[in-house]
Amino acid sequence: MKIGNIDIGKRLFLAPMAEVTDSPFRKICKEQGAGITFTQMVSAEGVIKNNFDTLRYLSFSRTEKPIGVQVLGNDPEILKEAAKEISKLKPDLIDLNCGCPVDKVVSCNMGSALLDSPKTIGLLVRKMVEGANGVPVSVKLRLGKDKNHINIFDTAKEVEENGGSLIFVHARTRADRYETNSDWNWIKKVKEIAKIPVVGNGSIFTPQDAKEMIESTGCDSAMVARGALGNPFIFSRFNLLMETGTEPGEPNAAIVKEVLLNHINYLETEFGELNALDKAKKNSIWYFRNYAGIDFLLSNVFGLKSLGSIRSIIEEHTTKILNNGYSESGKTDIHKKFQKKVLFWLTEEKVHSLS
Repeated sequence: MKIGNIDIGKRLFLAPMAEVTDSPFRKICKEQGAGITFTQMVSAEGVIKNNFDTLRYLSFSRTEKPIGVQVLGNDPEILKEAAKEISKLKPDLIDLNCGCPVDKVVSCNMGSALLDSPKTIGLLVRKMVEGANGVPVSVKLRLGKDKNHINIFDTAKEVEENGGSLIFVHARTRADRYETNSDWNWIKKVKEIAKIPVVGNGSIFTPQDAKEMIESTGCDSAMVARGALGNPFIFSRFNLLMETGTEPGEPNAAIVKEVLLNHINYLETEFGELNALDKAKKNSIWYFRNYAGIDFLLSNVFGLKSLGSIRSIIEEHTTKILNNGYSESGKTDIHKKFQKKVLFWLTEEKVHSLS
């Protein structure tokens, strides 16, 4: 699959995710074979105002390429200027977010609120293309407001006719948020009418899921979001599956430990120990959520005060898994909550969720 001058072959996309797709996570996913990664979503207005946090999220190194930047906004001229500024950083793709269903975004008439007006999406895309200096522009779409107002054909047409180079189709409506299974049949329908590449998104948690989506819908590639959390291995496993027809399954706990510790090293380098602590804790849970003894990790990791102690408990936990030291996998409902996008971690006996 080609995007501009970049050919990613049959590899997968890593979706932009707030508080997740920072540089350390992108590096890990790239090492595991992701085709293109994304920065965290950035505000178009923040870009042109040189907002510190926006610029921090936008930062990436040349070694991370190919990479995409996703912007959030609803003003044509601001998006045009933001695309112009972002293009100076030479990303490989600039994406307009028309899919975020979070209330604080929708209430500002951004994200998936834009789905209600396909013509507006067309105008925004045209302005972004004008400002992007040749960097391809894509749009992340949902199916529509709700199941009674599906207008994905209209929005996809506007993206295409106004110069968009790529369409990401998240096969849920805004009302679905993340609570329902994706309806991949809509991805197939969009692919049948679109003249530009279509990438499917939604409910991909295994390499087999990605393969099935691509083969059943004919889409050009797939984008992985929650399925990559604690599981960058999905990219290497998918690549092997497509190359050989087989894949090795979930990695041995020793491999998980090795990649997680490398991830924590990247976090410490990027953010310093204090700011990396919470990120290391939640990633530790994500990496080991499908392995025996997850309740042990949940009960012990969140009270730790240093990266050294986190590394030590990871070593202890891995050894216990490999030696069958846990009598059962635990009774926590972490998997069910994870599937519903309650990406939680515990601090001082309180549950914090991230949407």
